[in-house]
Amino acid sequence: MAQFINSKENIVTEAVDGVVAASGGRLARLDGYPHIRVVVRNDWDKSKVALVSGGGSGHEPAHAGFVGPGMLTAAVCGDVFASPSVDAVLAGILAVTGPSGCLLIVKNYTGDRLNFGLAAERARAFGLNVEMVVVDDDIALPDLPQARGVAGTLFVHKIAGALAEVGADLSTLAAAARKVISGLKSIGMSLDTCTVPGSPKEDRIPIGMAELGLGIHGEAGVEQVAFNGARDAVSAMVSKLSVNLENKAHIALVNNLGSATVLEMSVVLYELINSEIGDRISHVVGPASMMTSLDMKGFSISLYPADTQHIELLATPTPLNAWPGISLIQPVTSLALPDGLTPIAPLASEHEPTRQFLIDCCRVLIEAESDLNALDTKSGDGDTGSTLAGAARALIDAMERLPLADHTQLYRAIGLELSQTMGGSSGVLLAIFFAAAGDGASSGLPMRKALKAGLDRMQEIGGAQIGDRTMVDSLAPALETLDNGLSDAAAAARAGADHTATIIKARVGRASYLSAQQLEGHNDPGAEAVARLFEHLAR
Repeated sequence: MAQFINSKENIVTEAVDGVVAASGGRLARLDGYPHIRVVVRNDWDKSKVALVSGGGSGHEPAHAGFVGPGMLTAAVCGDVFASPSVDAVLAGILAVTGPSGCLLIVKNYTGDRLNFGLAAERARAFGLNVEMVVVDDDIALPDLPQARGVAGTLFVHKIAGALAEVGADLSTLAAAARKVISGLKSIGMSLDTCTVPGSPKEDRIPIGMAELGLGIHGEAGVEQVAFNGARDAVSAMVSKLSVNLENKAHIALVNNLGSATVLEMSVVLYELINSEIGDRISHVVGPASMMTSLDMKGFSISLYPADTQHIELLATPTPLNAWPGISLIQPVTSLALPDGLTPIAPLASEHEPTRQFLIDCCRVLIEAESDLNALDTKSGDGDTGSTLAGAARALIDAMERLPLADHTQLYRAIGLELSQTMGGSSGVLLAIFFAAAGDGASSGLPMRKALKAGLDRMQEIGGAQIGDRTMVDSLAPALETLDNGLSDAAAAARAGADHTATIIKARVGRASYLSAQQLEGHNDPGAEAVARLFEHLAR
């Protein structure tokens, strides 16, 4: 897999220099490249307890992203997924430790424990007061003698960092850190493994499966489970987290492991607060990318039963962008629509043939969802099928409130439903189409002319003409020949849709941004949808 790097040998040093250069002068690095890569606070005067953490790179923004007021004093950066050397850790300790001492915050991996531990011993030999705490929050492998340290470490960074900032002594910091560690629980899940620079990708997670409890270095998890969406994924994680979970309020840290989208992470949070332990989650940190695993398509959840003091410490301001802050979980509130937007619903009426006709048309669009999305991927943003199918499902759900026996009002009612349920420009255009068709029908126009009036209005407002590579290329010829029968209309719609594959310059819509090579040979998805609809009606 291609990556935006120059070489695996220089990736860490170049990344560190990028972070330091963009810090606005807040950060500096020790002059020890390439073997010693330590990021430190540039304003540090050694008057307070120093907090030093670190480990392998590849977890960005951890750890350098958390160096600053209210969090870490220094971060020691190893190679990707490799512990930094003893000398590198010792250099970090010596650079920032004064009479108040230093707290080392270490994740529970053998290399980190050994290298940070030996560096601490050597620092003590220099007469420095150094304490070390080891974070072991991963609950995925309960039989493991030493649990791994994962994203829950960030609770320790923030709480200890806030205490250090106000001048707490080393023993107070170490005690607070150990208290946090004793209450932490974390677990992760991913749909794919990460890609280590310079190494082939390990494809051990099959499509349709997710791995529960994998480590932040891509280590195999406790089991692979069938993936059936965010709800089941969060439920599987909650079932592990809920074992022996204290019956009190917890703070959840929702961490993006690398390549989950912001939209996905928001859904994960929604499912978490609506899960069986949702009533025990009072606050949340994130969702955000905080301790990643390169480009891993997954997330982790950490829980901590914080008391009032620790909640206040987590909420203490810090200028670091990598720390997303802590938020109180509250019920979702909704406000009434402003006057003028609350729809005036038409009087519902029943007409079984019309009902069945509309449902059949909606099912055609639902069945075509994947095909239309595939077409739109080649010429747009890949969602035409989903947009039309979503509107079709909403229309089926709305059948009970539609004026099925009054076709004049039915056009307008369909337009109103589409304006509320169908996203994108296509939803607006079709709402205009049906509203104008309703106006035409109410003035006495027969069906074809009423629909043609709707098309004219849609073209007037939307600007699309025949040849612009839109649904108009299929809809216009279909309506022109509709009086000759549905077979002729379907043939005209199909010819128009297929012709769009030969149009190599779109003048409206997202396809207008694409080159001829990207457009040629692919039907416009909107025109294809119209053609499939008329072909169904002809049958």
